[in-house]
Amino acid sequence: MEEFKHSDDKVLSGMTSTALFEYVHSLEDTVASLSNNVANLTEQIRIMNERTYGRKTETAAVLDMPQLDLGLNEAEVLADEKEPEPVLEEAAPKKKKAKGKKATDLQKITNHRDEYIELTDEELNKKYGEGKWKHLPYEIINKLEHLPASFEAVTYHIGVYARNDDQTIVRAPHPTELFPKSIATPSLVASILYAKYVKAIPLYRLEQAYQQNDVSISRAVMANWVIKGSQEYLIYLYDAMKKAMIKQSLIHADETPFEVIKDGRPAGSKSYMWVYRTNAKIPGPKAVLYDYCATRGHQNPERFLAGYKGTVVCDGYGAYHQLEREHPESYKVAGCWVHLKRKFASVVKAAGPDAKPSMAEMAVARISSIYRVEHEIEDLPAEEKLKKRQERIKPIVDNFFEWIRTRRYLVDSASATGQGFTYALNQEKYLRAFLDDPDIPLDNNAAEIAIRPFTIGRKNWVLIDTPRGAAASAVIYSIVETAKANNLRLYQYLVYLLEELPKYIDSTHHQVPEKLLPWSEELPKELYMK
Repeated sequence: MEEFKHSDDKVLSGMTSTALFEYVHSLEDTVASLSNNVANLTEQIRIMNERTYGRKTETAAVLDMPQLDLGLNEAEVLADEKEPEPVLEEAAPKKKKAKGKKATDLQKITNHRDEYIELTDEELNKKYGEGKWKHLPYEIINKLEHLPASFEAVTYHIGVYARNDDQTIVRAPHPTELFPKSIATPSLVASILYAKYVKAIPLYRLEQAYQQNDVSISRAVMANWVIKGSQEYLIYLYDAMKKAMIKQSLIHADETPFEVIKDGRPAGSKSYMWVYRTNAKIPGPKAVLYDYCATRGHQNPERFLAGYKGTVVCDGYGAYHQLEREHPESYKVAGCWVHLKRKFASVVKAAGPDAKPSMAEMAVARISSIYRVEHEIEDLPAEEKLKKRQERIKPIVDNFFEWIRTRRYLVDSASATGQGFTYALNQEKYLRAFLDDPDIPLDNNAAEIAIRPFTIGRKNWVLIDTPRGAAASAVIYSIVETAKANNLRLYQYLVYLLEELPKYIDSTHHQVPEKLLPWSEELPKELYMK
């Protein structure tokens, strides 16, 4: 219809009643549309502020750790004079007594040194008189010393021999070398891998730390050792772990973006680190594997999971669903209830504690009720657990989706709550998968936890220089995180691998023996956490 200015009273007074009604209705529609846009934008701002400045928790309840979220010095925040001091096991106890709270993990330290502090005979004779004193049992005081990282230069003198009557030469066996004509040793390279992939220390900072010990190893050399160690040795352990993973019946999957500088694409192009892990509650090897890919396409999990038959637990990303559609005989996809819950929980958190009850809050409560029942039955035998899921959880799930269907038109589809409703209905098939299989968990938290070390490291180094570096990082993160999952001492296991793998791997032989795998029962006992 023809547009009029609000201030043009003559035009308005001359309008017919029909035209005036149409004009008023058009203004009402405009106001309603603008109000919805303002409400949605305000909600988005609140949600973004909460994500940026709020507590990183998925529940609406406030955690009882307010100081930890304010950026305060950790030492001041965590200091507690009432916390009992850890003690070392006494070297010479006066009497045996039952171990209580003071029998802490520090007693497991096997490296002990005894220091004896004595008075001289001259001092004692002066105090008590000549020969008028005796030695009582020692007073015991326990302390814990920290020995910083140290370096030791080792020069090997290889014996060379010959018979007296000829020139036939025999040499003593050389120590196994990681890299010929290199000073690198298993312990040195393991220390670099541990610092970068466990402690998330960038190589330039490690270079500076080494210089403080009068050791000059450039970050470029360290990077070379990392990549060579991955390509020449650790990649074959990675392949062996992957073969074991593919035999499992359930795998968690997730992915996160990062940037590779020199990959031949325009600056800012996203690469992706995919992570796959076995479920800790299902019998079999516990493995966590990373896979570097230049894209986020479905061909990446399809390539990695080639030969796999089982369930993939994931978020709502369509690449996984495409696997199931194209290969229904091989893949079953299970959804993640935590991803759905977050969509509503973010609205509740952003609204604040004084907000009126909302449908987002009701959705969170309904999903939480599913988790409450699951926690009650999670340790039951498989058959009984499945029966309880059908009896107790399935009605809650049915009611949840019916509740969403009857209310989806009561909220703006563009709002966060509306988007959560749409996501729930689109993912319903995958979110229901756990009801038919007791091994399927409700969520994909296992994969999210597994990918977190990479995201923490990414905050420190931000970018990866080349695809070779990204591939090496995927291999090493895989070994480190799989070692964690199998309760191994990380540095000690890395040293052990770099000592043992060169004995089995050369230019023609790449077979890694089973005894070196992180879940092998043949690993030395000292590699396990106590």
